[in-house]
Amino acid sequence: MTQRTRNLLLLAPAGTWFLVMLIVPLTVVLVFSFGERGASGGYVPAFTFEQYANLPARWAAFKNTLTLAPIGTFAALVIAYPLAYYLAVKASPKWKTMLLVLVIVPFWTSILIRSYAWIFLLGGRGIPALLELIGIEGVRLINTPFAVLVGIIYGYLPLMVFPIFVSLDRLDKRLLEASSDLGATRFRTFWQVTLPLSLPGIATGSLLVFILLMGEYLIPALLGGGKVFFVGNALVDLFLQSRNWAFGSAVAATLVIIMLVSVTIYMRLISKLGAQREDVSLM
Repeated sequence: MTQRTRNLLLLAPAGTWFLVMLIVPLTVVLVFSFGERGASGGYVPAFTFEQYANLPARWAAFKNTLTLAPIGTFAALVIAYPLAYYLAVKASPKWKTMLLVLVIVPFWTSILIRSYAWIFLLGGRGIPALLELIGIEGVRLINTPFAVLVGIIYGYLPLMVFPIFVSLDRLDKRLLEASSDLGATRFRTFWQVTLPLSLPGIATGSLLVFILLMGEYLIPALLGGGKVFFVGNALVDLFLQSRNWAFGSAVAATLVIIMLVSVTIYMRLISKLGAQREDVSLM
């Protein structure tokens, strides 16, 4: 058996899974997107760009998704990085495991239950009621973009923390000591040593959160109250309620294209930034 044959056999299970679970469904969605809606719903074979021409009808869903998903990803990064840095660099080995468990704890509860908890906290009997006690009245938090943003940050924060933690935990502490011995300030050490070496974790965590947020459905449905909805909510409406499979497929295909372009641009920026940081550190 040649090496090429062995490699093909080793790749066959993953390749088959990738083909059946990703390529085939995407191909079906792409084919459906050029079709038409039947008289009673569903899909009628055709070849038309009418569904893509109707995409502006769902502009509100795309606008909310393309606004809140990047903002939520960035906010989760800003919150997660100091936490991951403390866990990896500052926390003592005695407490590190316990603190990591506390980060995982929210995942032990269904996202549905956690979202309902935020409905109470942001609703009229929660934080707004407390604000009224100190004289701040008329504050409305639930069913707003802010409520959705809070929900997605809370729900996806652990997915941002752990990749960054892994990158920082593998950081050679001698590099930090060497930077300090050479007279670099703490900020300069962080900027030229810690941050560049943690870029793989930042890239991984950001991609995990961003990709999942682009397809998010539950949090906008519960905390947005039908007033702040994502593309995922629009897809549920088109496929299950309106039964317009052709238009739903066009919306889904457009979302996939947007995600692919965004991820490609982001990865190139991260690679370029990492190369620049490496060049600076070698000077």
